[in-house]
Amino acid sequence: MSAADGIAFELDGEVVRALPGESLWQAARRHGVEIPHLCHTDGLRPDGNCRACVVEIDGERTLAPSCCRAPTPGMQVRAQSPRARAAQRMVVELLLSDMPDTGYQWRDGPESINTTETIAASASGVSAGGQKSLKNVGQHGELSQWAERLQVAVRPALAALRRAPLAPDVSHPAMAVQLDACIQCGRCVRACREEQANGVIGMALRGAGARPVFDLDDPMGLSTCVGCGECVQACPTGALSAKPLVGSQAMDRSVDSVCPFCGVGCLVTWQVRGEKIVGVQGRDGPANEGRLCVKGRFGFDYIHHPDRLTVPLIRKPGVPKGMPEPGADWRDTFREASWDEALALAAGGLRQLRDAHGPKALAGFGSAKGSNEEAYLFQKLVRTGFGSNNVDHCTRLCHASSVAALLEGVGSGAVSNPVRDVEFSELIFVIGSNPTANHPVAATWMKNAAARGAKIVLADPRITDLGAHAWRTLAFRADSDVALLNALLHAVIDEGLVNEAFVRERVEGFDALRAHLAPFSPEAMAPVCGIAAPLLREVARAFATAKSAMILWGMGVSQHVHGTDNVRCLIALAAITGQIGRPGTGLHPLRGQNNVQGASDAGLIPMMLPNYQRVDDPAVRAWFEDFWGQPLDSEPGYTVVEILHKALAPDADPHKIRGMYILGENPAMSDPDLNHARHALGSLSHLVVQDIFLTETAWLADVVLPASSWMEKTGTASNTDRMVQLGRRAVAPPGDARADLWILQQMASGMGLAWHYPGAHDGVAAVYEEMRCAMHASIAGITWERLESEGSVTYPCLSLDDPGQPIVFTERFPTASGRVRLVPAGLVPGDEQPDADYPLVLITGRQLEHWHTGSMTRRSQVLDAIEPVATASMNGAAMARLGLAAGERVVIASRRGRVEVLLRQDDGTPDATVFLPFAYREAAANLLTNAALDPFGKIPEVKYCAVAVVKR
Repeated sequence: MSAADGIAFELDGEVVRALPGESLWQAARRHGVEIPHLCHTDGLRPDGNCRACVVEIDGERTLAPSCCRAPTPGMQVRAQSPRARAAQRMVVELLLSDMPDTGYQWRDGPESINTTETIAASASGVSAGGQKSLKNVGQHGELSQWAERLQVAVRPALAALRRAPLAPDVSHPAMAVQLDACIQCGRCVRACREEQANGVIGMALRGAGARPVFDLDDPMGLSTCVGCGECVQACPTGALSAKPLVGSQAMDRSVDSVCPFCGVGCLVTWQVRGEKIVGVQGRDGPANEGRLCVKGRFGFDYIHHPDRLTVPLIRKPGVPKGMPEPGADWRDTFREASWDEALALAAGGLRQLRDAHGPKALAGFGSAKGSNEEAYLFQKLVRTGFGSNNVDHCTRLCHASSVAALLEGVGSGAVSNPVRDVEFSELIFVIGSNPTANHPVAATWMKNAAARGAKIVLADPRITDLGAHAWRTLAFRADSDVALLNALLHAVIDEGLVNEAFVRERVEGFDALRAHLAPFSPEAMAPVCGIAAPLLREVARAFATAKSAMILWGMGVSQHVHGTDNVRCLIALAAITGQIGRPGTGLHPLRGQNNVQGASDAGLIPMMLPNYQRVDDPAVRAWFEDFWGQPLDSEPGYTVVEILHKALAPDADPHKIRGMYILGENPAMSDPDLNHARHALGSLSHLVVQDIFLTETAWLADVVLPASSWMEKTGTASNTDRMVQLGRRAVAPPGDARADLWILQQMASGMGLAWHYPGAHDGVAAVYEEMRCAMHASIAGITWERLESEGSVTYPCLSLDDPGQPIVFTERFPTASGRVRLVPAGLVPGDEQPDADYPLVLITGRQLEHWHTGSMTRRSQVLDAIEPVATASMNGAAMARLGLAAGERVVIASRRGRVEVLLRQDDGTPDATVFLPFAYREAAANLLTNAALDPFGKIPEVKYCAVAVVKR
C-alpha cells in the first residue's frame, strides 16, 4: 500500500503518513526524522524498555516510546521538542554513565597491558603457552554514536556512581562477553530466542543486577550457543562482540556481497581493514533479513590462511602421484613457475591429448563454489575447446536425482517456492535434511513458522535439532524412504483426501499411481519403514487437509540408488493433494553449495546445455552452434563417477579419459570410494587443477593454478530460491593468484579459442550478458545493470519490467502437456545391506561448523576451534551393546576402507547406525562409502552402506 493510503498524523509540525503496521519510530525514520533508539533495531520485535526513543504526544501526560507506539489519525507528535530531547539525552547519559571507561580488544601473546586481569585463553582454542589479553580502546558502539549525535557528556557526579566491574567471559572462540557494557536492552535475548530461535540467552536477576545469561548461567563457550553471532550483531554497546572486532570498529571500507557457503544465499557486508577482511555483518537480503550462521559470520578468514596458493606450481619430473603424508612439504613435489609457463603447460598438455586421442579423451569438473559466469565459461570451454560434453560438477553428488525427477515430473529442475514461503505454510514437511546444520538461516524461518503455529513434520532416520520444534517426527529406517512415502500416498487416496479438482485439471498418470499404491498401505509399510500405521495416517491426513503444505528435502533423499524414486514420491504427494503453485506450498530441494543451482542452470552438467536444454536435441544444438560459432558433440557426456571410471579404462577404449581440468572441485575428497577416485586421478596423463588451496586433488595434479576466493571476485550466484544475486570483490587475491575468470580465458586461448570479453573484472559483465542470451527462457529480464541496481532478482524473469516469479507452476507446468506427470516408485533396496561382518549402517553428512570437504572451513580459525577433530556419532544403547564409550577412539570400516575417529554420543542417531561427517581429510568418510549409482540421476549412494565399528 502506498503512503497516500496510510495514516495521516503530525510529526514535528508537518503532516506525514504512516504505512499500515508502522510504528511512530518507523514512520519518522522513513520521513527523515532520526529518533534515538537502543533497545530496538530492524528485524526484532520492539520492546520499548530503554526509553531513548521517547516522543511527546499532544494530550498525553507522559512521554511515549516511539518504537512500540502506533500512530493514529490526527495524532500530533513531537520527536525533537525540548522536552523530548531532554528526556532522550538524559536516558543516553544515564546509560553511558554506567559504561566502563574502556572497551576491550584481543591481542595474541603475553604482552602486559592496562587491564585488571589477563585472561588465559585455553577455552578459546589458543595454542599451548599462548594467552589473549584485553586492551583499552574506549568504544561503546551505538550508545557512543548517539551520545555524540546528541552532544551528551557524562557528568562527574554520575560517573562516580558507576557499577562495579564484571569479569569478562572469553570462553567462546568467536565472541567476547563484557557485561560492564550491558544496558539490559534485551536485543540479544530477542535475537537469540525470537529471530534465530535458539533459546540460549535469557535475562536473569532483577533491577540493576539484571543481565543476560547463557543457558543456566554457563560460560558462553560451554553453553548450547551455536555461534550464529546474531546477539553480537544486535548488541548496541559492545557488551557482546566478535573477537576480531573488539576494540576497533574502524574500517577502510565495507563491501556488499553474498555469503560463500550454503545455497541459502544470505547477503553480507564484508568489513575490510588494511586489505584484510576482519568482520562480517548480515545484510537485509531476501533470504536472510540480516541473519547469518556461524560459518557466514565467522568463517571468512580462510581466505587469509597461509596455505593459500599464491604462485603457479608444476609437478617435478619423476615425482609419483599420490596422497601426501601428514606434514609433507609441497616443495618436494612441485616447483614454482611463471604464469606463462604454467598456462602453456596446462593448456598445451590438454590440447596434445585432444589432438592425439580425440575430444572424448578430455573431461572437466567445474565448481558450485564459483560464480555463474565461471560455470558458464567452463562448460563452454569443455564443449567448444575440448570438443565433448564430458563436464560435470558437484550437483552429481548432491541433487542430481532430484533434478532428474523434477525435470521428468514438473518440467523444471529448480524449486517451486522460496524457503521463506514456510511463513505461509500450515504444515512443513522436512525429509532427509538437517537444516539447522546445513542451512541454518533457512531453519530459522522454519522455527519461526512453528512458533506461529505451523506444524513441522521431520522425516529422517536421525532426529536432529529441528525435532525440538516439530509437531511429529518420523524417524524411519534408513533406506526405507519409498516405503514411507508410498504409505502416505496410499493413506491420502484411501481416506478420500485427494484434491480431485487439481488432479483432474493439472495431473497426468494418477490412475496408474493409484493402482500401483494398492499394496502400500500404512499397515503394510509400517514394519518396513518402522513408523506406526496410525502415525503415518495422521501425518498424511494433516498434509492433505492443510490449507498450505510445503515439502523441503536434502541429500538424505537424493543420495541413494533410489534417490530419483524418492523424489518421484514427493512430487506425487504434492500433486495429488494440490499442494503446489500457491504461497506456502510446493517442492523445495534445499541446495547445498552457494551456487550449485546457478552452476546447473549455466550448463555445468554433461547431458544439458545452459538452461537444461538437451545436448542430443538437434534444434537446441544447432542454436548453440550458431551462437558459439563452434560445432558441438551430439552425445551426452560422462558424469563425475563415470569420468573417473573411464580414467582407468584400458588404453584401447576410444572413450578413455586421459586428461582433466578441475576448477574449484575436490573429487579426491568428495567422490565415493575415494581409493578408486584417487587412483583414477593419479592415473591421468595430464591433470590441471585450479584452486585456492593445495587440496587433496591438487596434490595429484601436473599443473596447479592459484585462483581467487569468492571474496576476491565480482560475479553472480543463484541461490536455492532461484534468486540471481550479485557478489562484489572486497580484496585482491594474494600474491600472484589470479581471478578464475581470467584463468579460464587464458586456458581457452591455449586451446585455440578466440574469446573476447572486455570490461572490468576480466569482462564479468560481458560474460554475464552472453550467458543471459543463452538462458533467455529464464533470465532474459535480469540484465547486469539491473543486478547492479537491485542486487537480487528471482527467475523466471522474462522482461525488464518483470519483478521475477518466486512462485511458479501457478497455472501450468512447463511440461509438454502442461500437467505434472506422476511416476510410480517401487521398493528398491540399498545396494549394500548390513551383514555379520559389517552390521551397521553408515550415514554421512555435514556439521554446522564445517562445509563440503573442509578445504575452506577447516582453515577458518573460529570454525576449526569449535570442531577441530573428526568425530562419529552413535546412540547410547548401540554404544553400550558394542562396549564403546563417548570420547574413545574407534575404527569405522567398510568393504572399501577404514577411518579412525573420536566417538560421540547422540541419541538422535538411530540404533544400528553411525553418523560420520565428511569434512575431515584425516578421516575421509568417502573412503567408506559406496559408489553404486542411481540409474536415473547417476548419483552415488553415499548415504547408505554397511560398516563395522570397533574400539581402536
